[in-house]
Amino acid sequence: MTVAVEPYRERAARVPGADLWTRTAEGGEYRILPDGCMDVLLIDGDLIVAGPDSHAWTGSAPRGTRYAGIRFAPGAAPGFLGVPARELLNERVPLADLWSPTRSRQLLDRIRSSPDPAVALDVEVAKLVDEPPDRLISYVLRNVRGGLLRGSAGVSKLAATIGLSERQLHRRCLDAFGYGPKMLDRVLWMNVALDHARTGLALADVATLTGYADQAHFTRDVKALTGLPPKTLLG
Repeated sequence: MTVAVEPYRERAARVPGADLWTRTAEGGEYRILPDGCMDVLLIDGDLIVAGPDSHAWTGSAPRGTRYAGIRFAPGAAPGFLGVPARELLNERVPLADLWSPTRSRQLLDRIRSSPDPAVALDVEVAKLVDEPPDRLISYVLRNVRGGLLRGSAGVSKLAATIGLSERQLHRRCLDAFGYGPKMLDRVLWMNVALDHARTGLALADVATLTGYADQAHFTRDVKALTGLPPKTLLG
């Protein structure tokens, strides 16, 4: 029997700032790049939590494995899950390991009973999100994306604007993102740079545009975070 393979699709989820994505595996190995996000995944009828990654996650799945996921914005998932991000760094764990068996089973039953499990995942997760975004986390993200941490004194500047010590800021970032502010900066800016590179822009120009010292610096950082140099990764 031939198994139909559906391409990766993504759209805005009902949870503010999150995305709903679906795909059917082609079979074989795959590579997930670190992006500062955490996902609640429905994999062939089971709920799995994908923690934040500090390096590329590699795995494999049989052809036809169906995936649907809610990708939370960086820093948003710990409040929903009730678990600090640092405890899930580079981990994939069943949701039942984080919640009570009854609570996770009830959510899974509601999703499985729907004619469209991906849509049900989106709806049911949105119903359970009842905490407003952490203003401190939103502030950190705005400043990281604005380039404040690009310099050597960026962390101390950010901590001072918030009224925290660098140690306090680091601890808050570990709980929200799974890693400290400098690592968060590396991960988010690498993804910005790769997005530019995917448009066909020369890697040297990408490095200049996104604040790397030079193309060699960009290449080293991408290889450290993904296991592959940019040319191989994009190719």
